[in-house]
Amino acid sequence: MNGNCTVPVVVEGGGDGAVAHVGLHALGSFADRLGVGHSLSKSIAWTGERAPVHDRGKVLVQAMLMLAGGGEACTDIEHLRSQTSLFGSVPSDSTLHRTFHQLDAETRAGLWDAIAGVRAEVWSRSSATTGTGDVVLDIDASLHEIHSENKAGTAPHYKGGFGFHPIYCFADATGECLSETLRPGNAGANTITDHVEVLDQAIAGLPEEIAKGHRLGDAPGLVERRVRVRTDSAGCTNFVWDCRERNVGFSVVARSNTSVHAAISRVRFDDEAWQPALTQAGEPRPAAAVAELTEFVDLTGWPPGTRLIVRREPLHQGAQGSLFPSETFRYWGHYTDSSGDPVDADLDMRGHARVEDNIHRLKNSGASRFPFTDLDANRAWLDVVAFADALVRWFQLLCVPGRFATAEPKTMRWGFWHTPARLTRHARRNIVRIIDVAFIKKDADGNVTMFEYDMLDDVLAFGFADVDGEAGGVLNDEDLELAAETLEPDSSAALIVWKHRWAARVAQAIRDAGGRIIAGERVPDEIVEQALADLATD
Repeated sequence: MNGNCTVPVVVEGGGDGAVAHVGLHALGSFADRLGVGHSLSKSIAWTGERAPVHDRGKVLVQAMLMLAGGGEACTDIEHLRSQTSLFGSVPSDSTLHRTFHQLDAETRAGLWDAIAGVRAEVWSRSSATTGTGDVVLDIDASLHEIHSENKAGTAPHYKGGFGFHPIYCFADATGECLSETLRPGNAGANTITDHVEVLDQAIAGLPEEIAKGHRLGDAPGLVERRVRVRTDSAGCTNFVWDCRERNVGFSVVARSNTSVHAAISRVRFDDEAWQPALTQAGEPRPAAAVAELTEFVDLTGWPPGTRLIVRREPLHQGAQGSLFPSETFRYWGHYTDSSGDPVDADLDMRGHARVEDNIHRLKNSGASRFPFTDLDANRAWLDVVAFADALVRWFQLLCVPGRFATAEPKTMRWGFWHTPARLTRHARRNIVRIIDVAFIKKDADGNVTMFEYDMLDDVLAFGFADVDGEAGGVLNDEDLELAAETLEPDSSAALIVWKHRWAARVAQAIRDAGGRIIAGERVPDEIVEQALADLATD
């Protein structure tokens, strides 16, 4: 047996150009392309006679990179501070500490507005947020344990612990936090005013074309896109009327009461009333069924159009409470004002469970430890944690393919953010010159969409940030049509015309020496590999 935990290698000192956190540099470059730092800077007023050495918007973005990389305190900024070749001038931990303490309530509100402006740009580019479907918001509260009584705003909570009890509102399509309120540990989970507060903040953070018609007092005719909020049984209160006043739909977990008991009793043994439930993948859920009990329940006090949807599933060990006492099934239901099939409504409501994943991600990205004793500073800390998480989610949506597109924070840190690399410098920065770029997409039905480099906006052209000169004009319609004919359905392709600049310099050197190039040809990769293999065997 081999008890060694490493592979034998020889580590030598010397050399230069090695850097860490290259993935965080990519995230920071993405933030710069979005203009996050500049947007935040506009909301932070100078506190002295002169501009600060470190732009406060840049400081907050670098704090966001620190949090994405696993930072839990201001001192963790030193990990970026040591990589000046990647991140430039990074503030000290004391500067970051002062910055968080300078962010009062008015400034923090301005920061949320700045992030909302960036969000509107990102959402307009993502297939997850465009279209005409419902924009679904999820509200939930969570306990954050704090092991110190010296932090302002903390209190014991109902589970016997101590700390904060913030309430959050997330966008289900992206998983990003749209609003949050930091509350003491003894704050109620069913407080209506807190639910309304985070809902209004979330609506304010939505793109204007979505938020229109959903602010308090807006006429229903202003609505361009439906917004619906999902929440736990705290919604079984006047909160649903607050939603109706904002033209916001609702789906809220049902509480057990005599009216619900009576409704379930009416259909308990009526197999025709129950339809097979579905999993999130759209497959039949074994032994689970769904029924609509609207006609059997008393909905006095609920907004017009409210429905009661109930699901039953086999009782298992450790199952949570049931709406109806049974030794065979667990009954669970929700109220909603949405239309459509009861099975689809149940499937959608069970998607509310994703809010737990979103909160877990925040806790793994800096929200599990509040480093200050001052309450306002800790509120600012939670805000920046939410901003950092949103930046990561945007990066995953727009830039990252494969498994990293939905990866958890720990996976991103081990496999992406902290990737090491070696800096290389050349006399001329551009080794390859892109002359023209075009993109072709063919859907499953064979419909073809084409667009060229000059049709890309700044964010989508992120990967071609170092293109030398004006690209375009070389590829013509015949080239694009020929490529489209060879493209398989439901696939995409990029056509790139490039020039090796090192080859241009070699050619010029040959000419300067009186020589001439008589031919040039690209040797296929497989021939090169075979030649190298043959040499290795000689």
